[in-house]
Amino acid sequence: TIYMNDNLISEKEHEEDLKRISILRYIDDDFMSICFDGFIEGAELVLNTILDRSDLSVISVNTQVHISSFDNRSIWLDVLAVDKDRRLYNIEIQRSDAGANFKRARYHSSALDSKYLLKGMDFSELPETFVIFITENDIWGAGKALYPIDRINAATGHAFDDRQHILYVNASYSGEDPLGILMHDFLCSDPDDMKTPLLAEKARYLKTDPKGVELMCKAMEDLREESIKRGEEAAL
Repeated sequence: TIYMNDNLISEKEHEEDLKRISILRYIDDDFMSICFDGFIEGAELVLNTILDRSDLSVISVNTQVHISSFDNRSIWLDVLAVDKDRRLYNIEIQRSDAGANFKRARYHSSALDSKYLLKGMDFSELPETFVIFITENDIWGAGKALYPIDRINAATGHAFDDRQHILYVNASYSGEDPLGILMHDFLCSDPDDMKTPLLAEKARYLKTDPKGVELMCKAMEDLREESIKRGEEAAL
């Protein structure tokens, strides 16, 4: 037996964790959550690439962010980043097509609004929000790398600029442009096969460095416990 986070786990569980770590990819939400927690440089890289920018500056990034509601359904955000202009970015990893349901994106957007517009604030103070679903498959089926969703005024054809954005990123896109390279790396389990040095370095640390592997094992145990807790809460 082995102590992990002051809990006793079996040798078998530990060995299974090590095998699982070796095959994890950024497109796997467990690995993404562990890698990107506090990883500001990585969040900047991903967001600048997806949004085709170079000037986006992230000031904080957290993973597995819980947005609770007393009356309604609570949600967990895979990644939540904030930039220097107070814009909010929710990145969701979805390997299952069903998990990228369009109404789920709508709910995530509304949850961000309800959490960050505090009592007494004016509606004009609502932050600009981006809900970004990175999907393993091309759920829209049009062969595009990126599917931006923004509202328009149907009568005039002009943008309805409410500063609420939804984007779907197709991880199966394999172009040689920056977004294609990023998606290639999201589908890699071997850091040596990654083309982006920053992502490769982070993955290599968590998969091969003794301290990184220990961090991954602890984090996976935390995720196991959190999953049990969520199941118990859902059953109430």
